[in-house]
Amino acid sequence: MSKAMKVPAVGESITEVTVGKWFKNDGDRVQLDEVLCELESDKATFEFPAEAAGTLRIKVKEGDTVEIGGIVCEIEEASAGTSSEAPASPATPDASAASAPVAVGQVKEMIVPPVGESITEVTLARWLKKEGEAVSLDEVIAEVDSDKATFELPAEASGILRQVAKEGDVLEIGGLICRIEVGASASPSASSPAPVSTPVPSTSSNYAAGHPSPAASKILAEKGIDATAVVGTGKEGRVTKEDALSAQPGTKVAASPVVQSPNPEPSAQVGSTGSRAMRREKMSSLRKTVSRRLVAVKNETAMLTTFNEVNMKPIMDLRSKFKDQFKEKHGVGLGFMSFFTKAVCVALQEWPAVNAQIDGNDLVYNEFCDISIAVSAPKGLVVPVIRNAELLSFDQIEKEIVRLAGKARDNKLSIEEMTGGTFTITNGGIFGSMMSTPIINAPQSAILGMHNIVERPIAENGEVVIRPMMYLALSYDHRIIDGRESVSFLVRVKQLLEDPTRLMFGV
Repeated sequence: MSKAMKVPAVGESITEVTVGKWFKNDGDRVQLDEVLCELESDKATFEFPAEAAGTLRIKVKEGDTVEIGGIVCEIEEASAGTSSEAPASPATPDASAASAPVAVGQVKEMIVPPVGESITEVTLARWLKKEGEAVSLDEVIAEVDSDKATFELPAEASGILRQVAKEGDVLEIGGLICRIEVGASASPSASSPAPVSTPVPSTSSNYAAGHPSPAASKILAEKGIDATAVVGTGKEGRVTKEDALSAQPGTKVAASPVVQSPNPEPSAQVGSTGSRAMRREKMSSLRKTVSRRLVAVKNETAMLTTFNEVNMKPIMDLRSKFKDQFKEKHGVGLGFMSFFTKAVCVALQEWPAVNAQIDGNDLVYNEFCDISIAVSAPKGLVVPVIRNAELLSFDQIEKEIVRLAGKARDNKLSIEEMTGGTFTITNGGIFGSMMSTPIINAPQSAILGMHNIVERPIAENGEVVIRPMMYLALSYDHRIIDGRESVSFLVRVKQLLEDPTRLMFGV
C-alpha cells in the first residue's frame, strides 16, 4: 500500500513551494515523522516529515516547484507480516522508540531536538561532559547554538557518554549528536575505543577544572590567552568570568592557529619588530544570521534616519530625587530606559504607522507595544522583547529589563523572548557613541537610537546655559512611514522626555 504525500497549506498567500534539499534518497527506508526534505516558500523554509513508515519513492527533484496539494513523494508502507521482520534503523529511531525507556545494556542515541519552527540546523558549541564519562539522566552534557539562542542539551539516560559530533560541528535537526551506553560503568571496555580528548592537567581529576564558562571563554579568546593557563576559582576549578578578566595576556590560544602568508613580501620582513600574528575564528550561527539580516534590511527597505536632541536634565533631576525611595520600595534601580520605553509607547499610540509593518501587499498596524531592547551578549547582539510595555509601570519595565538582560548575558534567552517585537530601542551611548544611524530590526519599521549624554551649551530663555544633552536617531522604513510621521514621532518623544511629568499624567 502506497501513501501519497502532498504539499500542505503553509500560508494564506502561498500557492506554490520549491523543493529544497532531500535528506533521504529514493528507495531509502523512512520512519514516521522523519524529516524527508525541505520545502521553500517566498517567506520561509519548512520541514517535510514522513506521514508513514516504509520505503520512499521520490516524485520531484531538488529545485522543482510544486503547487499546494501537489504530490512530492510516495511511501510504500510495509505489510503487517513483513514489518516485524524488517530491521529497525539504528541511526533514526522513530518517535515511540525515542520516548520509551531504555533498558540496561542498550545504547541510547541522542539526536538534535527541534528548537524552533524556522531553525533547521544548530552548532555544537561545547561539550560539558567528556568522552567515556559517566552521565546521569537529565544532566546537561552539552551546549548547542542556533542562529537565535543557546540551548542546553540534557542526557536522556544514565550511562557512559560516547560522543559522535565534535565541538563546532553543524548538525541538522534530528541529526545524531551522541550515544549513551545505558548502565555501563565508567571504566572503558575492551570493545570501546580509547577516548580522544585534550589531556587534563594532573593536578585535577574533575572535568570542570580549567574549563571556562561561555563568558570566560569569549574574554580569554579576545585576550589571546589559553584557558589551560588560567587557574579557575569557580566550583571544582571552573574558570569564571572574573578569572578571565583578571588573567594577563601572554599565552596565545592553542585553538587559534597563526595564519601566515605563504609568500611574504620582503618589505613586510624588513624592520618588522612587533608581532604580526593573526588568528582565524569560525563565524557563529548567531553572527551569520545577524549579518544576513542586516544586509537584507539595507537592500530591501527604504531606510531613512531623522535626528533630534533632548535635554536630559529633567529626567536626571527626577532620578536623583526619587532613586533611593524607588529602589527601596520596588527593589530595582530607576534607569533611563524606563523613561524612554514609556515615552516611546505613548508616541507609538499617537503615530500608529511607526508601530506597523509590511506583510506582502498589506500594512499590519499593531495596537499593542512590544518593545525590543537591544542587548550586547557574550555571543553577539540579541534583542529580547518587553511584551505590552504600554501597560507596564516604571518599576515593572525596570524589572523586566533586568531579567531579560541577565538572561542575555548568561545566553539563556528563549526564542519566544526574542521574537515578535513591534519597535526597537538601542542604546549606543553606554559605549560612548555620540551619534549613529541604527539599522531597522526587520520586520519592524522603525528603531530608536540613544546616545551618550554630553554637557553642551544651549540657548534657553534667551540665555546660554550648560545642559546634559543627548542626540536621538530614528531610523524608519520610508515605504510605510512618511517624513511628517517620523519627525512628529521623534518630537513627541523629545517632548515627553524633557517634561517627564507628562508621562505620569498621560498628556
